[in-house]
Amino acid sequence: MNYESIRLDKSLYKADGGFSAQLERLDPSANYTGTELSGLDAFQRQLKRFDIRVSGKNSDNIAKFFQTSDSAALFPEYVSRAVAQGTKAESLLEEIVASKTEIQSLDYRSITTELDDDLSDTIGEGEKIPETKILLNDYLIRLVKRGRILSTSYEAIRFQRSDVVTVALGQIGAHIAKARMRDAVEVLINGTGNIPAAASINTAGSSLAYADLLRLWNEFTDFDMNVMLASPDMMMQVLSLAEFKDPASALNFQNSGSLGTPMGAKLLKSAAVPAGTMVAMDKRFALEMVTCGDIQVEYDKLIDTQLERAAVTSIYGFSKIFPEAVKVLKLA
Repeated sequence: MNYESIRLDKSLYKADGGFSAQLERLDPSANYTGTELSGLDAFQRQLKRFDIRVSGKNSDNIAKFFQTSDSAALFPEYVSRAVAQGTKAESLLEEIVASKTEIQSLDYRSITTELDDDLSDTIGEGEKIPETKILLNDYLIRLVKRGRILSTSYEAIRFQRSDVVTVALGQIGAHIAKARMRDAVEVLINGTGNIPAAASINTAGSSLAYADLLRLWNEFTDFDMNVMLASPDMMMQVLSLAEFKDPASALNFQNSGSLGTPMGAKLLKSAAVPAGTMVAMDKRFALEMVTCGDIQVEYDKLIDTQLERAAVTSIYGFSKIFPEAVKVLKLA
């Protein structure tokens, strides 16, 4: 099917996977390999079909989405992508999440493991082979909904350029990202359900010393400490340590905004971490994120230009995969 002949309506949002996924089924991107449309996904091809530009100095007014009933069906997906763009720009989740699972319900049961402590190098004839059991966790991860109400009117934004509206929608995404990060840190530190809180140690004095970081690193035995998430005040104390003032570390911090530590861990700052606290983890084994779909928008209202009370939401939850892969350092 040619992308210019696809009938667009609300029903595409109700299909499995949502609007973009359904468009890709009707108009696979693989069919455009080697053509001038190569590199565009199905939604972007629909924007091209109706000559709607959503970025750059020549971006179109929002009113152009509503030139036909078909093009109006693209507006909720545009809102969803603009919000998601703001979410990604603000979020540190990719730096701390080991696994992301998408489900279609509000409850999810993760897995847990039981390790045999026998670490013998060889197995003699007839001897028992050490085993690792993978079991369903007894605790259900209950997902939460976070979001914002998009409160405006069609008349207020119809003549606004879409790139400006994208920036405004990105603020909604940034709010959702901050809420997600706060919830993730809460689970890392305090656990949830039958998943225990992280092991915690205190600094030797009232301020942070390099020896405290070494003690934190030494707490990891079966896992590696490869990410350190610090509260803003703890980040300031780290940057004040003499061991972090070498030219190589300073240059990396100036270029990327992230700081490597002498222990090889990546140091990140987050206001979601309580004051005087640092969360250290093995990113590969620490945190699982569970989501119920992507960013959700009330497509009926948006298509019908009833924008006054349109909800933009995200449903998600977190669980620690291996609780021992997370440690916490706090100021005494």
